[in-house]
Amino acid sequence: MRLKHLGLSVLLAVCAAPASRAEYIVLRSGQRLAVTGYQIIGDKYHLQVKGGTVDVPVEQVAAIEPEEIFTPGPHVEVSQEPFGDLIRGAAKRYNVDADLITSVIAAESNFDPKAISRRNARGLMQLLPTTAKRLGVKNIFDPQENIDAGAHYLSDLLLLYKNDLALTLAAYNAGPERVQRYGQRVPPFAETISYVQRVKQTYNQRKSGISTEKAKLMGTPITASSQTAPSAANF
Repeated sequence: MRLKHLGLSVLLAVCAAPASRAEYIVLRSGQRLAVTGYQIIGDKYHLQVKGGTVDVPVEQVAAIEPEEIFTPGPHVEVSQEPFGDLIRGAAKRYNVDADLITSVIAAESNFDPKAISRRNARGLMQLLPTTAKRLGVKNIFDPQENIDAGAHYLSDLLLLYKNDLALTLAAYNAGPERVQRYGQRVPPFAETISYVQRVKQTYNQRKSGISTEKAKLMGTPITASSQTAPSAANF
């Protein structure tokens, strides 16, 4: 295992601390690494951890697990996010809230266009190759194509589930067939439940933050009601 800018003692401290990205890399030795992002490069996992990066041989990784507790980062305007222009363009084309697209990207790849999941989902919005092909994607790692297809897929799911955000996110994570299998409800999988909660929390935080900033600009007193995030059906 090769460490950059990170001693073993620091790595162990990082492993015990919660990560903003809800993932744990579980090694065959039993060690768990809290990561903020990862991708496969050749025969190694390139892991992003607090304080540096770690390269781990693929054969040493036993599993990748979601973290149940998610601490959202501070609100950042879409215009200041990575790939903000591409997100806004896709949001306009498919009539999907740009903050929702941003929240999904944050949970899926932490804005890493080269991210690859254990299920072979790829790119910023973690598209499966079959989904990407169906949506006309030629280069799944191209940020513009990936965001466009991901926004298109979100739009289709929002239409299918009549703007029910929980079901839309559950289907994005676990697949529409599993949502249907469990009676049009969020499937009872820990990863899916955690994913829906994380994206909704980030999305609601972003909408609340935007409402607060608008109120300040307009000189409107900021009350509890003005900081309440809008319902999922109103975006």
